[in-house]
Amino acid sequence: MATAAAALLLFHLLSFSSSSSGILKEDTSVSREFFHFDGDVAWAIQISDLHVSSYHPDRADDLKRLLVPALRVIRPSIVLITGDLTDAKNKERTTTRQDELEWIQYKETMDAVIRGSGMDKKSFFDIRGNHDKYGVPYVGDKLDFFSNYSISSELNRLGTIQSVSLVGRDWKYIFLGIDDSMDIGLRGPSNLFGHVTDERIETVESELEYWDRDPDAQVTKVVFGHFPMSFTASSEMGKRYESMFGRQSVSAYLCGHLHAKFSKHLWKLHSIELPSDSKQPKKLQQFWEWELGDWKESRLMRILGIDGGQVSFVDIELLARHEPKQDDFQTTILITHPIDSRSMNRINSDCCILRKDISVLVFSSKPIINVTAKVFDSSKDFMLVEELQLHATSPADNGPLFRAKWDTGKYMDASASRFRLQVLVFDHYGKETASSPRPFSVDGKLARLPMTWLAYLVLHIRWETLYSVLLWSNAAFLIVLLLLPKLLNHFMARNASYQKWAMSVSVSLPIGQRRYFFWPLWFLIEGSRDTKLWWAMVLYLFYLFRFPWFFGRATSENGPITSMSMNGWTVQFADIPIRKDGLGTPDIIGITLPFMYLIVSPSFLLIYCLVVERSAFFMHSNRKSSCSKEPISSKMDSEHTDGTPSKSSKSINTPPCRICKGWTRTVLLLVCFVVAYMHFRQCSYLMASYGVGPVALSPGLSWAPPLLLAASVYSTQSSSKSNRAET
Repeated sequence: MATAAAALLLFHLLSFSSSSSGILKEDTSVSREFFHFDGDVAWAIQISDLHVSSYHPDRADDLKRLLVPALRVIRPSIVLITGDLTDAKNKERTTTRQDELEWIQYKETMDAVIRGSGMDKKSFFDIRGNHDKYGVPYVGDKLDFFSNYSISSELNRLGTIQSVSLVGRDWKYIFLGIDDSMDIGLRGPSNLFGHVTDERIETVESELEYWDRDPDAQVTKVVFGHFPMSFTASSEMGKRYESMFGRQSVSAYLCGHLHAKFSKHLWKLHSIELPSDSKQPKKLQQFWEWELGDWKESRLMRILGIDGGQVSFVDIELLARHEPKQDDFQTTILITHPIDSRSMNRINSDCCILRKDISVLVFSSKPIINVTAKVFDSSKDFMLVEELQLHATSPADNGPLFRAKWDTGKYMDASASRFRLQVLVFDHYGKETASSPRPFSVDGKLARLPMTWLAYLVLHIRWETLYSVLLWSNAAFLIVLLLLPKLLNHFMARNASYQKWAMSVSVSLPIGQRRYFFWPLWFLIEGSRDTKLWWAMVLYLFYLFRFPWFFGRATSENGPITSMSMNGWTVQFADIPIRKDGLGTPDIIGITLPFMYLIVSPSFLLIYCLVVERSAFFMHSNRKSSCSKEPISSKMDSEHTDGTPSKSSKSINTPPCRICKGWTRTVLLLVCFVVAYMHFRQCSYLMASYGVGPVALSPGLSWAPPLLLAASVYSTQSSSKSNRAET
């Protein structure tokens, strides 16, 4: 029997560590496209997280109602759609799957947008988000509707990298799109992060280097994708985009994914220290990361402008600006120089020549009569310092670029937040539109960017690292919880004074109440003294470390049954020779951390508490029993001659404690019920996500925690019976 068990254990360990028998090869070819524009100022549009849904047709309808008028007026060089094109969720939002009707709706909507805007379809670029890969086993599968209905697939942009070049008079503006969605698209909630490969990073770096081969060329590089850097996992070799973007002098990274519910100002300045020899000082390279909120709920759109290599933007909430009885796009102002010192300046700005002009893009469906720039001094109660009249660079078409010369000398060496710039626009009908006053610095200083704690949490913390820290710190806590008391018990049980020491910290003795520092040690030692329960916890923790937690259909609703362990999903297809281990790490953060922190750890602590409560009850009962057997003469001696009890006898005749009345156990049982309820909720959620049958029949996830709690309640019920008997 022992030999068979050992053989079974060895089989599981070998199967756990087996490597993939097949590898999915991604298409890392780069599609290059060129667009020409006049002068050195170009602008683009970005929208993200459309979440076109069969159950929310308003999202697609608003694309036609709100985006078409905007595109007619703005006339951008390109339009970037950065992922999550469809919602891929059922009506109850309990499960994720690809819905072909949503993709048909997306294609028909975008075709209507392109026709209504009068733009060329080639200027539209869409990439995948995690929702577009929910339940897509691999690219080319019948569920890969992106390859059938997206704009990129229609224009034969089949690779994961898209290179777009805007070529002006003296400048080239490079936009590089990256698809970092999973190669095997797991269903939610195991599909949350972007996943890069070493090969893709090398290809992206090679493409960015390509545009630096001409030493006389002036190039600005912008990268766009779906996933923020904080939600992008490292490659197999531990490589990341940030250092490479720094080496290649990328100006900005545009993304989506996080939605406006976290914040509408999710911006981060990355500072990368480039290697240098010992004789040269270290060079600091910087690039901005600008996350755009969602179209799904907020109807956000970004206008991105590049003026002489400087990148600026303005985010517009179209739903809030739209007038119900008027389909025209409302006048919008984008200041391209000087740029906002809070969210657009960089220390390593390439503008080595100090510009002496103000440049503004004004997008309006009405003829523009007047454009005025005003400068205010915040240190003097926002006193007006200067007022300038701006003129259209193309008077024939009345904009959209307006400029004016100004003397920047008076603004040199000032703090980055002292002076504020505001632009006012008057149209033909006398309507005034004003931009919000924003700080600027003509010499490239950086102003402090206000940030909420939630924005910092989601964008400035690398969640891949945080996940590892949280997971393994919890695992270390459980290991210490189980092993430390056994080590202490091993050394102290041999000591004859242990029982005396244990009694000294009894809950009812005054001497114990003064030794609070003994309570944690006493709790650990007494909690681990039930050998059967202790071994059950040890074996279960070992099972969680080495074996699958549960089984489910992770790749599609009718796909193969796969398994998930602490290291991720193991996926193997029957029709093609593909097997991959460790998929969905760190995406499974939404499964593992709640289970470990809200189910496993509380269960282990509750088991200890139940055992300790039983031990404390018996120690307390033994002390009461010994007191009741005390000789009567000794009791009489303790009384005074007048019949009044002494102080010592008063101290012994204390009222019954909470342990005797069973209150402690009642509270523990209520907490057990709460943990069991949370476990039921998580299991129900995973059943809806990956299938009722496979998850319900998974012992590691569905059975073990409630069985452990039930066994601990049953094995410690003797104290409860004694309480009822005494009552």
